[in-house]
Amino acid sequence: MKKTICLLLLAGMLFSLCACGTKAESAEPDPTELEQGIHHAEITVKDYGTVKLELDGDAAPLTVSNFCRLARDGFYDGLTFHRIMDGFMIQGGDPTGNGTGGSGRTIKGEFSLNGVDNPISHVKGVISMARANDPNSASSQFFITVADATFLDGSYAAFGQVTEGMEILEQIAKDARPTDNNGTIPADEQPVIESIVITD
Repeated sequence: MKKTICLLLLAGMLFSLCACGTKAESAEPDPTELEQGIHHAEITVKDYGTVKLELDGDAAPLTVSNFCRLARDGFYDGLTFHRIMDGFMIQGGDPTGNGTGGSGRTIKGEFSLNGVDNPISHVKGVISMARANDPNSASSQFFITVADATFLDGSYAAFGQVTEGMEILEQIAKDARPTDNNGTIPADEQPVIESIVITD
């Protein structure tokens, strides 16, 4: 019972993961420009190292296309992981560093509760999009699970999996000193994303 309550609380917290303060433009890319198929990304975190990921553009083409576009534009370079919960996930990609920002554009949420078949389960090491209550409010903020969180399946757009460097993410989670139960990290302690590079 206690575990169920904790999971429900965590799920509730995720609904505020990307509570953007301003209305964002909806971005539905040209279908011919979608990043379908498998792509690879490398996230370099200052003082920690590089995490490699495989992105699944067949399971979540809009999400992968959005993430790749932002990465190629250098949007993520210098941003931080502003919310970290050991035993759950680390979240970053917010230009404001406080959980309220985004890229200025939003995408459709690619998950079953939003009418999209997405087979990726939120097991340990999965990258997924943060969002507000609106199922189509994902923008730039993403999170990576450091433990299985399958209770998120069907409600969040998972779009890839860590292939190397899981120990880096686990260390980031262990080192974090959040100021509240929502994983808020003080601005001067937020791990810095030096770059996100799409390698193919």
